[in-house]
Amino acid sequence: MYAIIDVETTGLSSKNEKITEIAIIIHDGKKIIDEFSSLINPEKLIPYKITMLTGINNKMIAEAPKFHEIAKKIIELTEGKIIVGHNVAFDYSFIKNEYAQLFYEFKRKTLCTVKLSRKLLPGYRSYSLGNLCKSLNIKNNSIHRAYGDAKATAEVFEILYEIDNKLSEIPLRGLNTNFNKKILDELPEKPGVYYFFNEDKKLIYIGKSKNIHSRVLSHLSNNSTKKAVEMKTNIADIDFEITGSELVALLKESDEIKEHKPVYNRSQRRSVFPYGLFSNYNKDGYLCLAIEKVEDNIPLTSFSSALEGKERLFRLTEEYSLCQKFCSLYKTQSCCFQYQINRCMGACIGKEKPEDYNKKVKLAIAAYIFENESFFIIDEGRNNYEKSVIKVENGKYIGYGFCDSETLNSNLEILHDCIKQYKNNRDVQQILKSYLKRKRVEQIISF
Repeated sequence: MYAIIDVETTGLSSKNEKITEIAIIIHDGKKIIDEFSSLINPEKLIPYKITMLTGINNKMIAEAPKFHEIAKKIIELTEGKIIVGHNVAFDYSFIKNEYAQLFYEFKRKTLCTVKLSRKLLPGYRSYSLGNLCKSLNIKNNSIHRAYGDAKATAEVFEILYEIDNKLSEIPLRGLNTNFNKKILDELPEKPGVYYFFNEDKKLIYIGKSKNIHSRVLSHLSNNSTKKAVEMKTNIADIDFEITGSELVALLKESDEIKEHKPVYNRSQRRSVFPYGLFSNYNKDGYLCLAIEKVEDNIPLTSFSSALEGKERLFRLTEEYSLCQKFCSLYKTQSCCFQYQINRCMGACIGKEKPEDYNKKVKLAIAAYIFENESFFIIDEGRNNYEKSVIKVENGKYIGYGFCDSETLNSNLEILHDCIKQYKNNRDVQQILKSYLKRKRVEQIISF
């Protein structure tokens, strides 16, 4: 049995926005068995642009039930059924988050009619619900309303089901004979790290994902390369650890790959970066750079060899017109070679002022420096009662831990005390800097 679902919301982020309308159509693959739809009071104002799109305004939802008032009905309707939706991840994430705020884990198997349509109905220019309905001559008189879109999705689903009535069966072929598929039912749809073991209980692969369940299934159904098939046939057992935060999952994965060096993990296996990029001011006030051995001092970034570091530094001198003498790449008592070919502005002989030269150096190393040198990153925890905490001190990654969300802002010492220390290296530095540039975290606390 299937529960075909569509929701309308106050915005696009399931983390920050709320459901304003829900429709559920219970379907056996051939016909509709039951239906339910309701407006929902989101307990926040609906933005004007959303009202223009859906037609749902604040007056309409003022007397509508709140989500917790229909939560039991939704659970009863969907119990034991597969959730179906057009881009189902969107609708499912909103429903899961609504239940999470009620401290309940809503967990159902899902099917996406967008993905199924691309597979079973190839050749269409667009697979959006509106365009697909036009191509299939399906009428939807209530576009961007939950019941109208759910009913249209049901008609698309019936066409797909007629082509292949085993839509819900995941094609897991060629698995290890000792692998127990019941393990898959225990995998959470949450961020974390997962571990693959062979018949000898040896760890052969470590991965991370925003959705552990979905990612593991993609491994087990992957026949695209010889390596993927080989690994799949060697998986006899699976374990996992929920991290709550995607960033913590990235950091944990990196650390554990370096520690355990699984045979099927090719990236991040190098565990030693003995050389680093360092900066210091000389007696004349010029900011100088150098590749040196990493000992007690914290480098801006690190490298697996002195040659790799010097090649990176040479590229920086080329890109930012830096002085090779002040980057320890050209030893001389006078001007550097770059000045002789008009690529250096003469800092090495005092012709370029320190303040002008130093601006270029700071631009060159900006990618290696955190905006706040000592800070905590606060993000989602493993449950609704806690937050994840990542500590960076003097530009160095210290580690991460978890803290009770109620005591989070009461005392900085609580944040320091919850941290478990991990190794700082080039990979974790890049993970942190890249993630903070691309994605939002809940809070950053400087100290």
